[in-house]
Amino acid sequence: MSGLRCSESSLLAGESLAATATTAGHWLLVEVPGTWPRDVSMEGALPEPALSVVKAWLEETAGSRLLFVRRPGRTAARTLVFVIRAAESMTEVRRLELLETADLGDVDLTSDGDPTDRQLVLVCGHGTRDACCALHGTAVYAALADRLGDEELWISSHQGGHRFAANVLVLPAGLQFGRVEPGAAPYVAARALSGRIELDRYRGRTCYASSTQAAERAVREAEALEGVADLRLAGIDGARVRFRAWDGSEHVALVEEVVGSRVPASCGVEPENQRAFSARIL
Repeated sequence: MSGLRCSESSLLAGESLAATATTAGHWLLVEVPGTWPRDVSMEGALPEPALSVVKAWLEETAGSRLLFVRRPGRTAARTLVFVIRAAESMTEVRRLELLETADLGDVDLTSDGDPTDRQLVLVCGHGTRDACCALHGTAVYAALADRLGDEELWISSHQGGHRFAANVLVLPAGLQFGRVEPGAAPYVAARALSGRIELDRYRGRTCYASSTQAAERAVREAEALEGVADLRLAGIDGARVRFRAWDGSEHVALVEEVVGSRVPASCGVEPENQRAFSARIL
């Protein structure tokens, strides 16, 4: 596979998308136009004291993740910030408008902002992090640009999993999809926004740990459950993960960690066995 991009290597190796979603129950989205550094949390990525406020929120908020977002051609005078809770059954989106990014230093991220029922579709296009994200993400964003609203669709910084580009994240449901092609992107996004999951491109739900994502995927496939609300986590007992379906029935999956495909995690690095999980219904 020498000379291949990481996404090509992963696809050719038959690496499964299941249970590969980033795990995070809280997301902070900050609108930052232009080119981003490789690490958006590094010194200089945001002006001080905005960076200090963001870092404090990340440290104090368990399971949190920072993303920069931008929308090419957007000319609004104000900078947008979204603070998102993406738990399984409790979601919240708070929207803040700032005169400039530096004003983030005066914000209380735990409470400021206006609640909104807006859903967000984020396409990873972080080219300074990985070439696959720029190549595939830009094409998918273009396929969606005329179909979704000005504050609904964004290019985002690194979501996790370059080798699964193009990656699409729908918040606040926390649905992450991979290997999304431009032709399929409108269908995948429309279904997700209506509470349905396209399982063929589903990496997992970000509110779950990887092992739980594997169990959820196994149950959904076995029972043909594509509705986001069709399943709720009922409990975890070691390797056994229990889900309760919309009709009250309970489903149990046994999960084990296995040796995954030997592929590069991102472009330019050596191949290595990736972490993976296997789940079977009991």
